[in-house]
Parts: sequence; structure tokens; C-alpha cells
Amino acid sequence: MARRITRDTMISDILDFAPETAPLFSEIGMHCLGCAMATEETVAEACEVHGVDADDFIKRANELIEDFKS
Repeated sequence: MARRITRDTMISDILDFAPETAPLFSEIGMHCLGCAMATEETVAEACEVHGVDADDFIKRANELIEDFKS
């Protein structure tokens, strides 16, 4: 089974184990994926800042990871 994203997963960790999720971040306006905040911000925090429902984003990202890894 592929790794799963939770509300507490750091953005940089997600990009390390699932780089295929980068377009999802871009879709919601997170274009600065390599910036310092990516190593200090959880996906839930980033979604809040960008006005995105974290649970919906996490669900979409985990589905993408499952599809990509299978």
C-alpha cells in the first residue's frame, strides 16, 4: 500500500514520496512548493491559508497516489 497523506503530513514530505501530487497543489494556488514554508507547514495548515477544504484535498491527493502507485 502506498503512503497516505493525513492532515498533519508536511508538504515537503508529500512531495518527496508522491511528486505526482504537485499539480494538485498548483490547482489550489500553492505554487511555491520549494519554499521554506513547504518544510514547516502541514497540508491542513496550507489548505487553510489558501481557503481550501483540507479533507477534500487530502482525499483527492490520496486517490491520485493510489492510482499512480498501482
